[in-house]
Amino acid sequence: MRTTRGDGRIAYAYLAPALLVLVGLMGYPIYQLVLISLFDYGQEQVSGGAPLTFLGLENYANLLGEQKFWTVLGQTLGFAAVCVIGTLVVGAALAVLATRVRTWARTTLFLAALGAWATPTVAGSTIWLFLFDANLGFVNEVLGTTGFSWTFDRWVAFGLVAAQVIWCSFPFVLVTLYAGIKAIPVEVLEAAALDGASAFRTARSVMLPLLRPLLIVVTIQSIIWDFKVFTQIYVMTNGGGIAGRNLVLNVYAYQQAFAASEYGLGAAIGVVMTVLLLVVTLGYLRALRKSGEQL
Repeated sequence: MRTTRGDGRIAYAYLAPALLVLVGLMGYPIYQLVLISLFDYGQEQVSGGAPLTFLGLENYANLLGEQKFWTVLGQTLGFAAVCVIGTLVVGAALAVLATRVRTWARTTLFLAALGAWATPTVAGSTIWLFLFDANLGFVNEVLGTTGFSWTFDRWVAFGLVAAQVIWCSFPFVLVTLYAGIKAIPVEVLEAAALDGASAFRTARSVMLPLLRPLLIVVTIQSIIWDFKVFTQIYVMTNGGGIAGRNLVLNVYAYQQAFAASEYGLGAAIGVVMTVLLLVVTLGYLRALRKSGEQL
């Protein structure tokens, strides 16, 4: 059924209030972020002791010319990819498990997952840090590795933080995909079984196409959340690790803007992060469109 131009206008009219709210809540802050990134905006300018100096793209040139920025960018992309994939795998596996266990087991699973989801990020990060403490941690006590520091080595620390991010993020995927699986008509699954399809073939050829719109939503949300992780890295690695070995872009921007009082440079990092998120999200959607998926 084709949508007429009049129907499209009505749809836009209904979306207009939400669009105005988004412009107010997101458009203006982004405009201010871009504006600050174009000036020499430091502590003296904030206090009014010095005038603003327009730099144009100089902050961006300085940023892109630093080797540290590219190192942090690579770490951010790798860390976010691990978190996104881990969140989707754990959430999807538990969603399937929830459809195959008894009511009491499913209720316990959901309560535990929602407890992890509802835990404040600072509290959750602190609890994980205590569990993996080198001398008093429960994990080292069980493994018999007392004295081992989980936050000293760069990659071990990143792995620990990624595990904590996955722990507090997978419930969103679990709840969303579980609802999607339960919404699949029973007749469709029964027809696949009658045709002799195995459980794997049914999941791949029947369930996955029906769940794809939800997978798009949870994937994009996970990319956005995990790319801009701040609290877990800051708390669990004490501000970015020894000599900044565990920095990600969000923590790097914080250090430049607030620790070094280079607000213009910090704003430039924020603009770069926003552009990267848009590019990754639009690229993902374009790839799905090319594959024939209706968006």
